[in-house]
Amino acid sequence: MKPIRNSAKAVIVQDGRLLVIRLEDQYGTAYVFPGGGQEKGEELKDAVARECLEEIGQAVNVGELLHIREYIGKNHEFAEWDADIHQVEFYFACSLIDPEATVFEGSNPDDHQVAVEWIALEDLSKIRLYPKTIGELLLKSDSSSIYLGDLN
Repeated sequence: MKPIRNSAKAVIVQDGRLLVIRLEDQYGTAYVFPGGGQEKGEELKDAVARECLEEIGQAVNVGELLHIREYIGKNHEFAEWDADIHQVEFYFACSLIDPEATVFEGSNPDDHQVAVEWIALEDLSKIRLYPKTIGELLLKSDSSSIYLGDLN
């Protein structure tokens, strides 16, 4: 059994748009929040800042913790592949240090990552965004629920 993994994610909203990573997989196009695994000895805020440099090629200001989400793979649609995965994700409000940035080329993009895109908040319900619930909370401007539990 694999150990539980911590992951730090960035929620970057600017001018009514969300910055997301576009992935291509066997089901088509999907979108995820920038971020990734916490390294030993690294604080979560440092992890999200590092991951943003690696995935989107931009430095960020890391703000407050918005949400905590668990992903227990055996409980979701990708259980065939993710059955032994248990990840705790920490979502932080972030902003680009250079808000005028137009080039997003990370030094170490994720597997299946093909682009970094801005998606209008009102269009979040039209795309395959993971986790979907955080997109729904952004649409409602609801940050009252910090711990979200095991959801996708």
